[in-house]
Amino acid sequence: MRILYLNPAQAFGGSSKSLIELFNKIKKQEHTGMVICPAGTASEQFQRAGLNALNTFGLPQFDGTRFGYYRGLRWFILIREFFFLPFSFFHLLKARQLKPKFDLIHVNEANLLFLGIFAKWVFKLPLLVHVRSVQLAGNYWRTHLFSYLLRKYADEVICIDETVRQSLRQDLSCVVIRNGISHVNIQPKSELKDVKNLVRVGFLGVLLPLKGIYELIEAMRILKERGVRVECLVAGENPRRMVGIKGYLLSRLGFAHDVRAEVDAMIEAYGLHDHVKMLGFVDDVQALYRKIDILCFPSHLNAAGRPVFEAAFHSVPSVVALENPLPDAIVHGVTGLAVPRPDPEMIADAIQKLAEDAEYRCTLGRQARVWAEENFSIERSAEQMLEIYRRVLNKSTPKAKG
Repeated sequence: MRILYLNPAQAFGGSSKSLIELFNKIKKQEHTGMVICPAGTASEQFQRAGLNALNTFGLPQFDGTRFGYYRGLRWFILIREFFFLPFSFFHLLKARQLKPKFDLIHVNEANLLFLGIFAKWVFKLPLLVHVRSVQLAGNYWRTHLFSYLLRKYADEVICIDETVRQSLRQDLSCVVIRNGISHVNIQPKSELKDVKNLVRVGFLGVLLPLKGIYELIEAMRILKERGVRVECLVAGENPRRMVGIKGYLLSRLGFAHDVRAEVDAMIEAYGLHDHVKMLGFVDDVQALYRKIDILCFPSHLNAAGRPVFEAAFHSVPSVVALENPLPDAIVHGVTGLAVPRPDPEMIADAIQKLAEDAEYRCTLGRQARVWAEENFSIERSAEQMLEIYRRVLNKSTPKAKG
């Protein structure tokens, strides 16, 4: 089986890492693949994993997520997406000439649906669409259009959890396959820190406003003022540096932010140099998980990201911004603490509760490990995905006559 993946992210984040974990597992069964994606750290990691990457200038994303949907001045972002179209079409046509031929197309994020439909037309192959973000729900024309296109063109729709599934129309046929994580060599934490010792909070993710990084820095300011002994380790790539006239205009219009520069300014203004450490892109995340005691995921996306599950395998509980959490995202008071929105005061309260009660924190960490092993095994996820691949191929292969 040879699979063509479409991946929109330039920076290496959760969706890219999940794809690599999946590919590392299925390539042992002699499956091969190639990914079309923008040049960047994600592409570099794909290559290191043995997944050939065809780099393009950018892929057009048409955002219908709950956080990023177009409104107001954000409609102007479509100019960028239409600019990327010819580059994407060119690389799809280039991939079509490669040997051996592909068997199916796997779109690794639903905001590439339109490009996936074009790829299906070019290659005449079945299309799988992976929905990784909570979508804009409700009686909106864009929601109806998105559902119509999924129903008409996607041979399979895969959601990463029940929260994402519930954001789609309930009459849409979907399969929930949770992100699988390899945990063979991960040893559970055994130490119990005394409350007098410094407690480390970890943040892992691409530095974007929607990830809640500003709110986390505000929470650290609050904790400093309360005298709570915590240190925050921030690991993540800065996807945009706002330089020149282009950077100035994008920043002024609110289309893009130099998040690292703005976070550094907040750290300077609040005097947090001893409380927040900016690590940049971290290759060895396993070593980072061993250093932290709490994982904070204060995202605006109303979803629990991959770091929450990775931390759980390391017996690290999480603080997650999530309204009405479902059991496959976080179990409040069992595997971590959920706050209903990324509010700095709420985040600070949750971190303080875990930081000042070492026994409670470690109990949640042990329970998180059991929960992760039951729900996020890469073996189970990979087998479920392979079953989907086989089912789609069997349906699309014409039966021999006679």
